[in-house]
Amino acid sequence: MKKNRYDVIIIGCGTAGIFAGYELERLCPGMDILMLEQGKDIHHRSCPIVRKKTETCINCPSCAIMSGFGGAGAFSDGKYNFTTLFGGWLSDYMDSDAIMELIEYVDSINVKFGATLKRYSTDSAEAREIARKALSHDLHLLDAAVKHLGTENNLVILTRLYDHLNQRLELVCNAPVKDIDAVNDGYRVTLEDGRSAECRFLIAAPGRTGAEWFANQCRKLGLQLINNQVDIGVRVELPAKIFEGITDIVYEAKFLYRTKQYGDLVRTFCMNPYGHVVTENVDGIITVNGHSYTDPALRSENTNFALLVSNRFTEPFNEPYQYGKRIASLSNMLGGGVIVQRFGDLIRGKRTNEHRLSQSFTRPTLKATPGDLSLVLTKRHLDNIIEMIMALDKIAPGTANYDTLLYGVEVKFYSARLQLSNELETRLPNFFAVGDGAGITRGLSQAAASGVSVARTISRRLGKL
Repeated sequence: MKKNRYDVIIIGCGTAGIFAGYELERLCPGMDILMLEQGKDIHHRSCPIVRKKTETCINCPSCAIMSGFGGAGAFSDGKYNFTTLFGGWLSDYMDSDAIMELIEYVDSINVKFGATLKRYSTDSAEAREIARKALSHDLHLLDAAVKHLGTENNLVILTRLYDHLNQRLELVCNAPVKDIDAVNDGYRVTLEDGRSAECRFLIAAPGRTGAEWFANQCRKLGLQLINNQVDIGVRVELPAKIFEGITDIVYEAKFLYRTKQYGDLVRTFCMNPYGHVVTENVDGIITVNGHSYTDPALRSENTNFALLVSNRFTEPFNEPYQYGKRIASLSNMLGGGVIVQRFGDLIRGKRTNEHRLSQSFTRPTLKATPGDLSLVLTKRHLDNIIEMIMALDKIAPGTANYDTLLYGVEVKFYSARLQLSNELETRLPNFFAVGDGAGITRGLSQAAASGVSVARTISRRLGKL
């Protein structure tokens, strides 16, 4: 850090932090802005699995998949959704038209830095027929438009954004924050190496990897937290042909289903046509995810997507984040990482082993440990997932094939949410919280929108808007 005092300090350089910094610099050129990121800069983020140097996670000290400039979305396949129906809870703070204006504005910036113009949408005759057929089986297709930026193009866009910001404000990576303290005229941010700086305005964009740390800082500052949910499930992998009739039209289908046995909500998430199943490291816990490329040469013959069961807890339990980590740790304990099981083996109560997996017509894109997911997930989770797969099989025949692969576990952690104003300000003046780490978003578009919104609020307070 070059100074002891800044106008604005932004903690976290994921999507929310990036677009907060971008908009502040655009609206207030010359302002002293400091952006802090615990991980590496985009030029030095490098995952051995992505580079094909290893097939399994080797527990790097700082996971390049989860932390660094670009946040947890840097190595994702870059789905950018145009909707307020999912991707976060910004509609709790502002009206839908304002959110959509922000989402469209962020998209224009992405296009400026290299994003595609092509959109997929549920607003077509073909998509409406898919929705109609799904509804006849009590599956609800959410309306949305989406852009697929692609894993490789997403990195290009982020690299250009990094270079743009690095020339216009102070951006410090490999700088994990230890403490946030309120001082008389603002806030003091102290790094783990002992360096500190103060600011008038503070934007916390800690991302998913900083969720627990940020919750602890909020408690220390006397800020009340609202218990949020955790989504637990599996990643499904099957031949791309099974879902082609859906993914070729809408690309990512968001289906919601309420199970008949328990009345629980199950949803499809992060659908990756012709994609690859990958791992990610959350505080030393290995979980599963997926991505896909726009380059046809890099595509697989499979499609993968998550099936997630939403868990929202009531008092006295208030640690859904820890609950998700404990379940994921069981998979790590039994399989040394991610476990894979054929759907047919799960139904028959058999453990998938190397021999059975080798007989599968669906070839896995991730090297995972064959095993038994019934030893990891609760009966309620598995019953919900099985019922959802059977429902999906009615609109995409083949989903419930014996050789459909299930990888476990996939966990989506949502931070405990702060009580915020409509301007995303905490009860401490000029202290704002944005993005996934603040528990108010869960995707690229709304995270970016939250960052832009706060930047505009600060600019108004400074008389720049």
